[in-house]
Amino acid sequence: MRFKYYTIYNTKTKNIGDFLSLISELNSYGKNKKPFFFIINFDMTKWDIVALENMPSDILYSINDKQKNIHNLFLETKFKNFSSYKKQFDNVINNIKNGNTYLLNLTSQTKVLNNIDLKTIYNNSNAKYKLFYKDKFTSFSPETFVTISNNKINSFPMKGTIDANIKDAKKILLNDKKELAEHTMIVDLIRNDLSIVSSNIKVEDFRYTDKIQAGSKELLQVSSHISGCLKDNWHENIGDIIVPLLPAGSITGTPKKKTIELISNIEDFNREYFTGIWGVYDGESLDSSVLIRFLQKDVEQTVYKSGGGITIDSLCQNEYQEMKDKVYIP
Repeated sequence: MRFKYYTIYNTKTKNIGDFLSLISELNSYGKNKKPFFFIINFDMTKWDIVALENMPSDILYSINDKQKNIHNLFLETKFKNFSSYKKQFDNVINNIKNGNTYLLNLTSQTKVLNNIDLKTIYNNSNAKYKLFYKDKFTSFSPETFVTISNNKINSFPMKGTIDANIKDAKKILLNDKKELAEHTMIVDLIRNDLSIVSSNIKVEDFRYTDKIQAGSKELLQVSSHISGCLKDNWHENIGDIIVPLLPAGSITGTPKKKTIELISNIEDFNREYFTGIWGVYDGESLDSSVLIRFLQKDVEQTVYKSGGGITIDSLCQNEYQEMKDKVYIP
């Protein structure tokens, strides 16, 4: 069964032995109810699992720990030019018209020109999920991947964004045909994903809005709540639960297998840990996040990775602007 999941959702993992090792290690921590931190990259070629009692000083995280910004943090950026973005966008639309995908999450890299310190940004930003990882990247994500507690798994996919200061922003967003179609497809995909690992799937709340601080402005973000029931022994099967759900549906598209293949051909960079997941198991429950709002620092450059979902009703200029709007420090 595990190999079936592997062939459906991911074709880049180094070998099946490594893949099963990831599942086994997650299961082992859960079976012993040993608290741990975990992070898995987008194509499941890299991961890190660390007991919380042995957390190194170069990994920092917080969940639902709100704080007031101490400094105004500014990014000097150079966005991908519109013509380059449009070529990728048109490629996506052509694949939609040919029936290869119905929704594809197209992402881009934005160059950050000023000198920044990732730990300073981590310490002075606000988000539901914050992570500083080994001075390689920091993420300040508003999006939950899954939570598990009391034998119940929950997912909260995010799809649909608008500037909250626009007049009647909530009404415009919820009535937008493209946004409704995009969100509905993701909810269907997540329902299907959760059905692989749980039973009694329910859409608890369909298309509710949250207000998110996005640098100097506020965004309205649409989410839904989907749940499923797990067996009493879910702790010892954490790997078998988490891994088949990867990569997250909200940052790939549908159908998942073909859309992942298209992403690898259309995007012009390696996502690496961007749009992967990270989380914490405390011995009783599990909470995890999708790695978006993502700032990465390499030897040669610093980049901010962002994007959005493309459907047949998408307008290129609007999607390009959404990609830019998501480059911010909260």
